[in-house]
Amino acid sequence: MDLSIYFAGLASLMVIVDPIGSALVFHSLVPPDDKKFRLKMAFKSVTIASALLLLFGLYGEPFLNMLGVSIHAFRISGGILLFFTAFNLITKEIELVSSSGNSDISVYPMAIPMMAGPGSLTLSILLFSQSERNEADLAVAAAIMTITIATLCCMLISRYIKRVIGRTGDDILRRFLGVILAALAIQFIYDGIINIAA
Repeated sequence: MDLSIYFAGLASLMVIVDPIGSALVFHSLVPPDDKKFRLKMAFKSVTIASALLLLFGLYGEPFLNMLGVSIHAFRISGGILLFFTAFNLITKEIELVSSSGNSDISVYPMAIPMMAGPGSLTLSILLFSQSERNEADLAVAAAIMTITIATLCCMLISRYIKRVIGRTGDDILRRFLGVILAALAIQFIYDGIINIAA
């Protein structure tokens, strides 16, 4: 496995998936006293998100080719989309609404769009498109599984994370990650333009 690709993918996904932020949202939506339900929702949402990220990453580029869309054009459009996501991370406030009922939150909003939203799905395709060997694909897949498992762990201990980091800490972390994501988005746009112009 190519460790350089693994760590690059892990860092990129860490920024956009934001395990701690996802865990705080999860904590606000699931009744704190129902441990069985919390466990079920955490595992279900992570399973769905992992499957979406892997399938979209592995088969997204061939699908684009069928549509006649080059990966370089997708890098530009994906970079613009990631920049928009980063802009929202930095400038918008997240409204957390507590839930007292046992409604299924695994698909929406936890899997989609918290973990496997437009930004992370786009990033997944871009990461797989940059890997030209089976070892590189394995590294990207391992990075995806690592970040989703980390998110699962954060969900399971979300009560303690909430006590330690609080709303202010989450706001600071989210905006810092947004700046990094914006730089990553500009890099994708730059790479796409350079390859199209070449």
